[in-house]
Amino acid sequence: MEKKLNILMIDDHPMILEGYKNTILGADLDYFIEISTAADCDSAFEEIKQSANSENPYDVVFIDINLPPSTTEAITSGEDLALRVKKFLPNAKIIILTMYNENHRIYNILKTIDPDGFLIKSDLTSTELLLAFQMVLQNPPYYSSTVKNHIRQMITSDFSLDEKNMKILYHLSRGVKTKSLSNYIGLSLSAIEKRKNHLKGLFGISQGDDEDLLREARNRGFV
Repeated sequence: MEKKLNILMIDDHPMILEGYKNTILGADLDYFIEISTAADCDSAFEEIKQSANSENPYDVVFIDINLPPSTTEAITSGEDLALRVKKFLPNAKIIILTMYNENHRIYNILKTIDPDGFLIKSDLTSTELLLAFQMVLQNPPYYSSTVKNHIRQMITSDFSLDEKNMKILYHLSRGVKTKSLSNYIGLSLSAIEKRKNHLKGLFGISQGDDEDLLREARNRGFV
C-alpha cells in the first residue's frame, strides 16, 4: 500500500510552484502525494496552523525565503515561517529553496533553521529537485552545490563568525560605509567599530582599512 505524503509548497511565483508540483507529481515514486500551495506569509501560516490540528499534518514543507510579509504576525520571510513549521509541525521535513547565495544568509539559515533540504535556486534543475526530495525523505540533509561549497569553506576556516560579524562583512562588501552599517545591522557605531577591530585581530590584520579586512575575509570564504 502506498504511503500518503502531504506536502505544502510556499513560493510567491505561480510558475515556480507549478514547476515544483509537476516535477514531484510526475515522478515514479512509491507515495500517494497531495500538494497544497501558498504564496505569502499570511496564507502559509494559516496552512501551517490548520495542518497542526489535522489528522494528516504536512510531512514536507518547501519554503522560499523571499515572500510577501505577514500583515498580522511578525513574519517577514521564509525563515520566520520555517521556525513556525518547527514549532507547529515538529515532524515535518523542511526544504529551503532560495535565490540568496550570500555567505551570511546561508550561514544564518543553517544555524537557525537547520533544514532537512537546502537548495539555491541557481543550482536547481528538475533532476536536482527530485533527488533532494527523495534524499530528504530517506536520509536527510540534502544540500545543493552552492550550500556545500559554503559549508566546505567554513570547515576549512580556522573559526566561524556569528551572524552580526557576517552581516558587517557582507554589507561592507556591498559598498556600505561603516558610518551607515548601524542602519542594516542594529548595532551602535561604537559596537560595530569594536567588532571590526575584533575581526581584524582574528584575521591577523594589525594595520589596514576595510579593503584589507574584506580581502582577508574573501580569502577565508566569509564573503
